[in-house]
Amino acid sequence: MACVRLAGPGGVQQEVRKFGATSAELLTLSEWLSECRCTHVAMEATGVYWKPVWHVLDGDFELVLGNAAHIKNVPGRKTDVNDATWIADLLAHGLIRSSFVPPRPIQELRDLTRTRKQLVREVAQHTLRIQKTLEDANVKLSSVISDVLGQSGRAILDAIVAGEDEPKALAARASSRVKASKEVLAEALQGRIRDHHRFMIRSHLRLIDAIREEVAGIDERIGEHLKPFRGAVELLTTIPGISDIAAHVLLGEIGDDMSRFPSAGHLVSWAGLCPRNDESAGRRRSTRLRAGAPWLKTVLVQAAWAASRKKDSYFKAQFHRISMRRGPKKAVVAVAASILTAAYHMLQRGVLFEDLGANHFDRRDKDKVAKRLIRRLEDLGLQVEVKAAS
Repeated sequence: MACVRLAGPGGVQQEVRKFGATSAELLTLSEWLSECRCTHVAMEATGVYWKPVWHVLDGDFELVLGNAAHIKNVPGRKTDVNDATWIADLLAHGLIRSSFVPPRPIQELRDLTRTRKQLVREVAQHTLRIQKTLEDANVKLSSVISDVLGQSGRAILDAIVAGEDEPKALAARASSRVKASKEVLAEALQGRIRDHHRFMIRSHLRLIDAIREEVAGIDERIGEHLKPFRGAVELLTTIPGISDIAAHVLLGEIGDDMSRFPSAGHLVSWAGLCPRNDESAGRRRSTRLRAGAPWLKTVLVQAAWAASRKKDSYFKAQFHRISMRRGPKKAVVAVAASILTAAYHMLQRGVLFEDLGANHFDRRDKDKVAKRLIRRLEDLGLQVEVKAAS
């Protein structure tokens, strides 16, 4: 449903027409808008259904993608015609905030990284199903080997599928790097394995191999798409906690052009890594995070956990500083926001990451730190005399 809103000397005129979702119908829509001398087109972001319309109209009109939560219609007047006229009125008055739509190369990279993550999740799901099947057979493989699909675990699973059920023979398949002894392994692998269990494990292993083959193909495709952005990837990987895969996801979600975001704070807010504003009568009612960009948020939180463990780093100091007061969950979100802020400035200026150091907060306000430590010693019953170092 499309509404054309034309303002002229005689007032505002509106015309609503209905079009199909096929390419021919969308081309007819584009021709009709051109005949009406439209310059700006606004549409509602609903699932993936806005993308075909966007691709057909892109280049001929100034496109605006509105968040459905920001352009809600008047309650009780919810029809497709009313929605179309409502969006047209909001656009005419400049009340629609355009959503971030990256260029086509970044969109394709985003599709590849998201598909890769979904496939990796499927591998994890099949791994859990294999463990469930082993538990049904009373085989405690996961209790003695950390990675069931690692070198030793896969060798034992292949032997089980081949028909081997002798615990000592299965334990002999394990590598010497496994911490558990052969006796412990044999005891854990003693179970009641039936043909049904072998069939289920074989099926899951085949699916895992097929998915991993597809992941390898996607990785190769991602490498081809990243050739124009190789410099940006090298910059992002200098941030603690950001691996090559995390850099690919980060670039696919926000792109390399930071002019789309007025400031680093806008980018952090768009990602959903800052507390919401919910205040009434001078009281903060809620500080929960918004949904934001879930694909970006998850990888940043994972990178934050890794960065918080790096020795003598600013992120580790920040994590422990906030964790003592607010808990580890809020602390890791703060570290994730700091990583995204650093990525914004690095991509904007084209500079490498420079760690502020673990003693950054101590250097920033030495007097405050000294007063806190003196107060702590006095609480312990000690008298403190402070002298400046020569």
